[in-house]
Amino acid sequence: MPSFIRPALRLALGLCLASTFSFAAAQGAAPASYNVGATATGIPFTFLDIKSNSIQGMMVDTAQAVAKAGGFQVTVQQTAFAALIPSLTSNKIDIISAAMLKTAARQQVVEFSDPVYSYGEGLMVKADDNRNYPTLDELKGEVVGAQVGTIFVDMLQKKGIFKEVRTYDSVADMSRDLALGRIKAAIGDQPIMVYQISQKAFQGVKMANGYKSTNVSDVCLIVRKGDIDTLNRLNKAIATIKTDGSLAQIVKKWGI
Repeated sequence: MPSFIRPALRLALGLCLASTFSFAAAQGAAPASYNVGATATGIPFTFLDIKSNSIQGMMVDTAQAVAKAGGFQVTVQQTAFAALIPSLTSNKIDIISAAMLKTAARQQVVEFSDPVYSYGEGLMVKADDNRNYPTLDELKGEVVGAQVGTIFVDMLQKKGIFKEVRTYDSVADMSRDLALGRIKAAIGDQPIMVYQISQKAFQGVKMANGYKSTNVSDVCLIVRKGDIDTLNRLNKAIATIKTDGSLAQIVKKWGI
C-alpha cells in the first residue's frame, strides 16, 4: 500500500470508530425529555389554568422540580384521569403526575415512584346536613357518588351497603349533583375537596362532620411497568427535592 494512502485510511477508520461509539452512547443515553400526563380536574394537584391555558398544580410543580433535579425536561399534557394509565401503557405519555393513589391493583400494571404525598378519602355532604358521619356505615341505603377511575368507586361498590353508587367525570360534577340533592354524599380525594370548598369553587356543600379517612395511600410519579431506568432516575431526583426542601415548599405553596 502506498505510504501516502495510510494517513487517509487511518483518519477514515478513526472517524468511523468515533461515529460508532457516539451512536452507541446515544442509544444507551437516558432520554433528555419526557411527556407527562396530568388531569385538568384535580385542583390543587392538577388543573387547567384558564389565564395561561396550561396545566398547573402541586403535582405539576413536583414533576418540574424532579426534572430540574434529575437534569431532564418535561412536557406536561392534559389527559383525562381515566385515560392516564391507558395513555401511559400505549406510550402516549412517559410519566403520570397526578392525584393517583398507589394501590396493589395498579401496581400490577404500572410502576410507582417513591411517595411525594399521602392522603385518603374525604366525605362531602350538603351544606345544611349537620348529621355526624364517623364512618360510611351512616350512609347505608343511600345514593352516593365517586369520580370514575378512582379507587373510591371500587371501595364503595365492595362495601355493598348503598342503594346506588353513581360515577362522575369530575369532583365538580359530583358536587353539583350533591348540592341539588341527587345524591346523599360524595366520596373523593380529601385534599381536593377541602381545597375547592375553601376556594368557594363548590357551592352548597361541605365536608361531613366527624369523618375520618380509612383508605390512606401514597401519591407518586408513575411510569410504565418494567421501566426501571426511568423509575430510578425519578426516585433519585425525588430524594434530592425532599432533602433540599423543594418538595415541602411546593406542598406549602398549594396549601395541602
